[in-house]
Amino acid sequence: MREAVEAALNKVRPMLQADGGDVELVEITEDGVVKVRLQGACGACPMSQMTLKMGIERYLKKEVPEVKAVEAVM
Repeated sequence: MREAVEAALNKVRPMLQADGGDVELVEITEDGVVKVRLQGACGACPMSQMTLKMGIERYLKKEVPEVKAVEAVM
């Protein structure tokens, strides 16, 4: 599952990098929660929660059905 999540993140990463940000995979829990760290401009952006839930989480759930949620960690 980790490889599938990494591959999906690699597909959304260019969009984040275009705005000066990035995303790092930190952990995948046994119950399907993907924990990521938003970096660069994404880490301090007031819209980061929307990016996380409506962008990254939505895409990961579509690409990797085992993903139940995506959470940001510091």
